[in-house]
Amino acid sequence: MHPAYALSDVSDVFSPVLVVYPELVRRNVARVVELAGGPGRLRPHAKTHKTREIARLLLDAGVTKHKCATIAEAELLASAGAPDVLIAYPVVGPNRGRVVELVRRFPGTRFSVLIDHPTATKALSETAAAAGAEVGVVLDLDVGQHRTGIAVGPAAAELYALAAKLPGLRPEGFQVYDGHNHQADRADREAGVRAFLAPVLALRREVEARGLPVPRLVCGGTPSFPVFAGLDVEGVECSPGTFVLHDAGYGGKFADLAGFTPAAVLVTRVVSRPTADRVTLDLGTKAVASDPPLERRVKLLDFPEHEPVGHNEEHYIVRTAEAGRFTPGDVVYALPGHVCPTVALHKEVLVAEGGRVVGRWAVAARDRMLTV
Repeated sequence: MHPAYALSDVSDVFSPVLVVYPELVRRNVARVVELAGGPGRLRPHAKTHKTREIARLLLDAGVTKHKCATIAEAELLASAGAPDVLIAYPVVGPNRGRVVELVRRFPGTRFSVLIDHPTATKALSETAAAAGAEVGVVLDLDVGQHRTGIAVGPAAAELYALAAKLPGLRPEGFQVYDGHNHQADRADREAGVRAFLAPVLALRREVEARGLPVPRLVCGGTPSFPVFAGLDVEGVECSPGTFVLHDAGYGGKFADLAGFTPAAVLVTRVVSRPTADRVTLDLGTKAVASDPPLERRVKLLDFPEHEPVGHNEEHYIVRTAEAGRFTPGDVVYALPGHVCPTVALHKEVLVAEGGRVVGRWAVAARDRMLTV
């Protein structure tokens, strides 16, 4: 176990709870800035932390461009002082009006959203123009994940040209998100990027030849971050998110993401020892994300060899030959396999410095709506 996780006052800490270590967050931020070649090439995703405090730590490190998925996250970033926020999600229905309200309320922040369909783009234009507002738009290119986006080709060029003509919209570039590109081997991820990047750059040249600016390419997530960080391409903005807190999932898979330390740890306790070879912890699915497979859901630190055998709303059950070592009430530290949705399960996190809990941070953007 990393010595920074041990809490001298753990007897006063309720469980289950997520504890964040700001000094480790700062180190992770410094590392990602180093790998990116400077803060100007970063547009980190706020979905991981959802807190004003970590947004401010990024701002303190010189990171001025930010990315998020929800309007609540965008409002949180703007309220923390972020000058440039991309809502990397299609904005439809009443959310169009909410984005325009963000533009009105936070004049010091430059907002942009994704577009990938003419109908939604026209509707956004109508809403923005009716309010006398201007919203930046980033063309979402589908480079293989087939989740959102428009395929690279003539239709994508026409959509970008349409956005440039519509009132209330400001074309700001392309998003190139390769969430499917998460091979463990760095060379395989590089090959995946090369396979789709050439057509994207060709589309950029075509659009620019028509007199339309494409000032930025918002690229990738955490797995492909090292690849995009090494590109010599103008306007590349790298969008990792998990790095601020890191987790057991990425930590054990990608060797080229070395230098990051998990900065969010779950404190859990033994609540039962129902059989001679079982230990049950109070670390249910309401405290740690259940999207990884059971065997990768949680990494128990300084725990004997074990096999997870069950996970329910309030129970995490493991089988171990050394179950006899444990008594109800014993503390166990654990790393989530996927920290982003784990954070969203907690209304607030405890903050630890110097081996003690020193405060609490609200996970404000776990909600779908703040004030807008």
